[in-house]
Amino acid sequence: MKRYLLFLYFVVLSSAAFAQADTTQRVASGRRNSPEQQKKPYVILISADGFRYDYADKYNATNLKALRAQGVEAASMAPSFPSKTFPNHYTIVTGMYPATHGLINNVFYDPQRKQSYSIGDRSKVEDGSWYGGTPLWVLAEKQQMVSASYFWVGSEAPIQGIRPTYYYRYSEVVPMESRIKTVVDWLNLPEEQRPHLITFYLPEVDHAGHRFGPDAPETEKAVKELDENIKKLTDAVATTGLPVNFIFVSDHGMIKINQENTLPLPAAVDTAKFLVSGGGMVVELHAKDKTAIKSTYKKLKAEADGKYKVYTRNNLPRRLHYGTKDDTYKRVGDILLLTDAPKVFHFSSRKPSPGAHGYDPDKVKEMHATFYAWGPAFKAGQKISSFKNIHVYPLVAELLGLEYTHKIDGKKKLSKKVLK
Repeated sequence: MKRYLLFLYFVVLSSAAFAQADTTQRVASGRRNSPEQQKKPYVILISADGFRYDYADKYNATNLKALRAQGVEAASMAPSFPSKTFPNHYTIVTGMYPATHGLINNVFYDPQRKQSYSIGDRSKVEDGSWYGGTPLWVLAEKQQMVSASYFWVGSEAPIQGIRPTYYYRYSEVVPMESRIKTVVDWLNLPEEQRPHLITFYLPEVDHAGHRFGPDAPETEKAVKELDENIKKLTDAVATTGLPVNFIFVSDHGMIKINQENTLPLPAAVDTAKFLVSGGGMVVELHAKDKTAIKSTYKKLKAEADGKYKVYTRNNLPRRLHYGTKDDTYKRVGDILLLTDAPKVFHFSSRKPSPGAHGYDPDKVKEMHATFYAWGPAFKAGQKISSFKNIHVYPLVAELLGLEYTHKIDGKKKLSKKVLK
């Protein structure tokens, strides 16, 4: 299912939904770095979607291996639950778990609004009222630090009324060389206009992983091509002579699923009484009549027979940070069905793609993501243990000297380990 959802967002929104691809750079007029912020470091936050924690070694990504050796390499970075694209990209830039910042899945239902959010619906993607927390670019802009985004979840929406100073609508039609040139052009702007925070998103590895599986030669090729593009980017940025720091992350990993024996919607689910949201590894049931929750929960528990786990939003494992206590916007379903790898719920007649993600990262190591960092602010030759992606936000904030007083889930312990 993830394959089709991403296809809608990454292809339909950038091509079929528009008569002509929208490749215009948006620029917020009047934004300037304050004199104090002009003295701050520079950070390029790169996300390689679906770049599993072991891909660099598995497929010998020589450039990334050389770059991480100059700085910091984590054993892995654990995504937040569910290990999906939109929730985790937004967690990385807010320091909050998905249930806390509100973007709980790629597609989900909000009972309060009586509306669904979908990565394939541009009216929702660009509506800032769906997004909680304070993304890094909003934090920066509020403190008179200019930011730029060559794609990131949330960057196209006015969150708290603010977008990055420079940003683009998502489109994959722009050649990589043009994207890299834009980053260099940003860094060559006069000091008062130059972004100190840049986000840069790359989808190709995720596409290959879904379509062919994580062990396929096509996925290896995608990893190697991305590796070459990272070298092109870092070489081009070096020509500016600026002290730029790079943070290379991914949102989740990838695993080969059981395509042949998928799970249908359980018979105990009465769609007249429940709205069904999600699929794959996480199915959420929103009760139209709350009195139906208890009896349906019991029926599902009896029917599960080890094929899936059944929870209410009140008894989800606390470690998932997805239950009632974390559900700030009350968007999590009344009943949740979770599968164990490699099983998936699949409600279409079409066979699912071989590669997928979304499982509990505490149970499925293949869901783990990548974290490397290098540049003048980072310790050299540093290897650290696995950590949760909620801790990236305070790291970037400290590196850029940005202050925050709002509550987040991430802590500063990562900063102490990796910054000089």
